[in-house]
Amino acid sequence: MIRFYQHRYIFFAISISLILFGMVAAFVNGIQLDIQFKGGAILKYTYTDIVSAEQAESIVRQAVGRTTNCLLQSNMAKHEKMLIVSLASNEALTSQEQEAVTDALTRAYPDAHLTLSESLTVEPFIGKHFFTNGLIAIILSFMLILGYVAWRFRNIGGFSAGTMAIVALFHDAFVVTAVFIIFKIPLNDSFIAAMLTIIGFSINDTIVIYDRIRENERLMGKNATPEKLVDTSINQSMMRSINTNIAVFVSIAVIYIFAQVYDIGSIRSFALPMMFGTLSGCYSTICIAGPLWTMWQNHKREGESSIH
Repeated sequence: MIRFYQHRYIFFAISISLILFGMVAAFVNGIQLDIQFKGGAILKYTYTDIVSAEQAESIVRQAVGRTTNCLLQSNMAKHEKMLIVSLASNEALTSQEQEAVTDALTRAYPDAHLTLSESLTVEPFIGKHFFTNGLIAIILSFMLILGYVAWRFRNIGGFSAGTMAIVALFHDAFVVTAVFIIFKIPLNDSFIAAMLTIIGFSINDTIVIYDRIRENERLMGKNATPEKLVDTSINQSMMRSINTNIAVFVSIAVIYIFAQVYDIGSIRSFALPMMFGTLSGCYSTICIAGPLWTMWQNHKREGESSIH
């Protein structure tokens, strides 16, 4: 049997190292906000020949000197391909800048028959409002999870179980954020979607382990130490968590490969953080939540024994 509690400080050190690495990446790369959160303009071009999203980003950036993100999409119903140019900025895009972008792309791809089909502007205050609402949704999900876990596992110290589950979820949320920063993916609606998905997926694994702890406490008796309860419960449910996460990881990896082959940035920016978030969720469930709960229970027992 693997002694997870005994090796807890190794697991904690790994998590702290990941957090520090993410903080360094944030300092070096900075945190980029996409147009949905910062404001700016979206230009949509139809085209016929081959166009590279990465090359288009470089061309637009040189033309107007703004943060640029380009995506390629295919409309099967209309049998047309589309280049979406997002220019995040605190200032609106002028007509002269829009013409400069179109001219630069047309010169770079003379055989693509690029045609501006749609132009949208997102005001900075709207982007800020959307970003704030996304953060509120994430915080609200943490609060609801804490309340649910505390109530459902009240027989094994519900509040402590809920609190440690939230700590593990913060770990996963940070990993997902770090992936966006390290790979220089601008924070957009995919960030909120990936974050909420990982939170829901990770807490499900943690609840399975808590359920085993509650069941083993009934089977092993009240005299069983928290260390034995947690180690036994994690070992019993570990392979289920690993197999489930492997299946999810492989599925998302296939989606990512598809998006990479067809250069679909919107799917790629969701799938890549999800892949790392799935691994983080499995790790935090097995190596973080249980040992932290055990430490809480041991501290509680020591306090009760000192009183008596």
